[in-house]
Amino acid sequence: MEVVSRVIASCRAEGRLPFSVEMFPPKGQLTLDAAREVVGGMAQAAPDFVSVTCSAGGSGNGAQTVAIAGLIQDEAAIPSVAHFTCVGATRATVEAAVAELRSAGVGTVLALRGDLPKDAPAGAPSSDFRYACDLIPLLKEAGLCVGAAAYPEGHIDCFDARANIEYLRAKQEAGADFFITQLFFDNDCFYRFREQAAAAGVSAPISCGIMPFLGKSQIQRMVFLCGSSLPAPIIKLLAKYEDDPASLRSAGIEYACSQLVDLGRHGVDGLHVYAMNQPNIAQAAAEAIAAAGLR
Repeated sequence: MEVVSRVIASCRAEGRLPFSVEMFPPKGQLTLDAAREVVGGMAQAAPDFVSVTCSAGGSGNGAQTVAIAGLIQDEAAIPSVAHFTCVGATRATVEAAVAELRSAGVGTVLALRGDLPKDAPAGAPSSDFRYACDLIPLLKEAGLCVGAAAYPEGHIDCFDARANIEYLRAKQEAGADFFITQLFFDNDCFYRFREQAAAAGVSAPISCGIMPFLGKSQIQRMVFLCGSSLPAPIIKLLAKYEDDPASLRSAGIEYACSQLVDLGRHGVDGLHVYAMNQPNIAQAAAEAIAAAGLR
């Protein structure tokens, strides 16, 4: 299966906007069966690739992550990206995980630090790799296509905008082939970030990660976990539909679709949808992008 860096390059050569979606390993005992159903629905949106988050409870790369990434390629014929975290990982566990990826035919990973254990001292190394930047060279040496995360408003632990851009460039210099951003709700934040990244010499393509808000508690959780700011239009929607969950959900999906269309019209490198294992979200996004003439 073609690696994602070539998929992105092919889309751009054809004048198409790369469109991708993210899913996570479904919970429950019939994980692969549940995943197969989700993949079938996601495939209806015709994404150029699908990323799969790490399974809970493990470091490096969870077994279900690799299995689902392989399933996406084998059964849906869609390139996949397996998330790969470095928290708790050692060179030995990384080498074992790479062998597992190769066995499954998965050639692209998204290198991430991952969430630190709650009792870890601030700034303390949690493994052989402190940051994703330290992990990327080893993954590149293994012959993998490697993506990395980008943070338009800075990582939740980063308070310096200049340092945020320096970290991004360091990932590129370490070998990152492409980037996918953390979710954001204000496109102007991304446009400023893109200008700063370009000025710093970042040339790898950056896909914009967008997640619709589906409820008040969900958006509160995202804001505290990711540090994303809430623009006035969203605050007004939350107030307007506070007692109408169905309408708030619809408004959230519509807002995300409008974000995607605006980003596409501003010539971004790619669009990535955090679909939360809900194929209707991926399909709504794909339809909005196509209606705007961006695919």
